Amino acid sequence: MDEIRIEDLQVKAYHGVYEDEKEKGQNFYVNAVLYTDTRDAGLADDLSKSTDYARVCSLIRSIMLRESYDLIETVAEHIAEEILLGFPYISAVDVEVRKPEAPVPVEFKSISVKIHRAWHDVYISYGSNIGDSATYVDDAVASIAEHPYVTMIQDSERIITAPYGGIEQDDFLNGVCRIRTLMAPDELLNYLHNLEEGAGRTRDIRWGPRTLDLDILLYDDLVYESETLIIPHVDMENREFVLRPMCELAPYLRHPVSKKTMKQLFDALASNK
Repeated sequence: MDEIRIEDLQVKAYHGVYEDEKEKGQNFYVNAVLYTDTRDAGLADDLSKSTDYARVCSLIRSIMLRESYDLIETVAEHIAEEILLGFPYISAVDVEVRKPEAPVPVEFKSISVKIHRAWHDVYISYGSNIGDSATYVDDAVASIAEHPYVTMIQDSERIITAPYGGIEQDDFLNGVCRIRTLMAPDELLNYLHNLEEGAGRTRDIRWGPRTLDLDILLYDDLVYESETLIIPHVDMENREFVLRPMCELAPYLRHPVSKKTMKQLFDALASNK
């Protein structure tokens, strides 16, 4: 990935925990690395195919001056977020906010916070078998697409599938969507759980009927486990209602653990029936 670098952009601003910092201000220095592909712009010598770093510098300065924050962590988050949302050719960004005049009672050269933020490629499965399933599913996909940290890339056709897990219940309406998001895995999971709760989802019976079910299947090529989330989805290779839509959207995408393509996983599952 190519890089556009901005180094030591100086702004006198008013961030800090202490009132004196907010009143008098101090000099801050911002470094940013913008990850992008510059080849088309470089070959064509065309600014419209690249990122105008003068505009990025102006944006950083305006964010630094727009509000007064206690933490430079907050300043860095706002800078990273607005660069990623405002400049379509930027896929990821490093932002460092330096505070060389911080009120620390020891000798030091500079104090800084540095963060890395990026767009992430995510596949989400959805399903419903209670009530107006089509409305539950459509509303969920629309809500995901409307989130400010999401770009909807693809949405599969809806399919009707038999219930999974051996619980007697109605058939499901299922599908998979592909998004780009700035949300971290657990942040995205919390958002999806909020959508489920808004649709009246209850968790009384494992693999039981539900108004809305939303699962993170893949998140880039991440292999991740927390108390509430495992990525890739732990059982996706056994679920036809997941693999059929995945084969529609990305048949040659490889599972980050098994390294098998979605089509290979689907064919293996079909052959074992």
